[in-house]
Amino acid sequence: MASPPSPDSSAAVRPYRTQDEAGVRQLIDADRLPGQQRCTAQRLAAAGRSPLALAGWTLPAGRPRISVLADTADHPRGVIAFVSWSDVRTGVICWLYARENPPALRALLGHACAELAGCRQIDAFVGAPPGPLGPGGLPRGRRAATHDSLLEAGFTGRRQGSYLHRALPGDPWPAPAKLVADLFPCEVPPGQRLIIRDGAEPVAEAVVSVAPDHTATVYWIETCPTHRGMGLGRKLLGQALALLAEQRAVEAALVIDDSEACTSESRAVSRLFGASGFTLVDELWTYQRRHP
Repeated sequence: MASPPSPDSSAAVRPYRTQDEAGVRQLIDADRLPGQQRCTAQRLAAAGRSPLALAGWTLPAGRPRISVLADTADHPRGVIAFVSWSDVRTGVICWLYARENPPALRALLGHACAELAGCRQIDAFVGAPPGPLGPGGLPRGRRAATHDSLLEAGFTGRRQGSYLHRALPGDPWPAPAKLVADLFPCEVPPGQRLIIRDGAEPVAEAVVSVAPDHTATVYWIETCPTHRGMGLGRKLLGQALALLAEQRAVEAALVIDDSEACTSESRAVSRLFGASGFTLVDELWTYQRRHP
């Protein structure tokens, strides 16, 4: 059932319909960050079937609920997706888009919070890998109106990481002088896994992928503690970027955890990506609201 019009808008919140797909994808892509995949019809359809496509959660849950704020012509002016777990009385606002229009944001947040009223805790923009439905958190600088609307709705926010981006050259990337990693297909996330071994033992790993729109994602890169400080991360990243360019990626994005509680390890990762040409696009924030 549609919610009544908000007091400062002639629009009403109602459930998402199949015919909303094109308008909702436009809303999502309007806030797309550099290097972030574009939202496809297939990805949006998958988001309506599983919360795993929404925010990277692995706990069982019912189908996520997607609601749109429709204008008097029944065109989407905003969209919000949320899911809840009745056994733990927890809800998640997975993503929210309304072209940074404050009245629309307030109407959508009010609707979701009312639907999740039975939850002791509501999280919003929880961490997830960058994808077509979001960059893995709320870009605090670029989406200041959404940030302010969340605070007005009783949420508290904290920085959880940074979104980095770099362009890849149109010409072939210079391949490392010596390939150091073995390459394997990866199903989750879909892409390719690069592994450096010391004998038979894996000691460093990266996972990357290229989307059909030629945007690439570096999902993670990690070196075993016993092999840090040997330059393996730099060599692994160099081979990964060469692979992405070979697969015709034109830009790459990634998220790093550099929150206030970050470790010397995460600072070293930041230096690694900075030295490889990645630059900061925005801080990513996550939010939470608790009921007594």
